Amino acid sequence: MTESTRLTALIEGHVQGVGFRWSVSARAAGIGPLTGYARNLPDGRVEVLAEGSRADCARLLDWLRTGDTPGRVDTVTEHWGPATGDHPDFRIR
Repeated sequence: MTESTRLTALIEGHVQGVGFRWSVSARAAGIGPLTGYARNLPDGRVEVLAEGSRADCARLLDWLRTGDTPGRVDTVTEHWGPATGDHPDFRIR
């Protein structure tokens, strides 16, 4: 079995009010068994937390950086850590 990891990505740009979180959720479901969430932050960024295999999380991160997202992504800051298993599915918050 593949060990799970946790990706936390902070996305800056025009990413609120454009369907960005919905699109992240749909992409996470299409990539594989990822759990976590996408949520708006008060400062205009979106936080994406994903847990699953390192390869699946990396695929989501690559997609976040491609520009093939709603709105406009200027910067994606990533942080990797151990999975906690706190999230049973992937949700929009």
